Amino acid sequence: MGFSLKLQYYCLVCVMVLLPALCYSKDYFVKTRATYYGSSDGLGTTSGACGFGEYGRNISSGNVAGVYRLYKNGVGCGACYQVRCTTNPQICTKKGVNVVVTDYGQGDNTDFILSHHAYEAMARPGTADRLLAYGVVDVEYQRVPCQYVGHKIQVKVHEYSRKPDYLAIIMLYQAGKSDILSVDIWQQGKWVEMRRSFGAVFDMPNPPLGAISLRFKVQDNAGIKWPKAVIPRNWKAGVAYDTDIQLQ
Repeated sequence: MGFSLKLQYYCLVCVMVLLPALCYSKDYFVKTRATYYGSSDGLGTTSGACGFGEYGRNISSGNVAGVYRLYKNGVGCGACYQVRCTTNPQICTKKGVNVVVTDYGQGDNTDFILSHHAYEAMARPGTADRLLAYGVVDVEYQRVPCQYVGHKIQVKVHEYSRKPDYLAIIMLYQAGKSDILSVDIWQQGKWVEMRRSFGAVFDMPNPPLGAISLRFKVQDNAGIKWPKAVIPRNWKAGVAYDTDIQLQ
């Protein structure tokens, strides 16, 4: 009797320990639809709603996307997703393509508007034209960590900035599965929240003179973090400044 109870206890412990691991080890995909937009080179657009400019055209080898529900008023900018088509297994690869969110948009009941380059990347070799002919395809997606080898977060002073009257910034190379929820600037002895102007762009009129101290409200699987960075006093519009921030 005692042996039986011990055996049941050990089995219960094993289930409690192993079940979560088994559940979370599987990929979790969400089903939706995707289409694509055309461009002269098949890459992204410099005028995406996130405000990335040229970075939004070239990042991830041009495998970028505009999203609808995942845009989240700009919080979704810079996130990475694995997207794979399911319309035709003879055409669609099992791996699909990893894309970076750089724009906002909705097509024919779609959550993703992929760059031409990214849309083709979902197809098996020699079948891209057949996939393009669909125009809109069924897909499934999951969020994946963004990976930028050799890069940490950069703070770019947006081209809209006008020193000393107006400062706008945007963060580049947002690695991992982190979301930048807000940005604070140190002004007159306290942290002041910057306005989310549009997309991933944060701004403030009459910024402090001298070096600019910033802190970022970042959310990841572990919770909320507040990494900090400084841009130099002689900041210039259009210039991206390196930081020591490495998001996970």
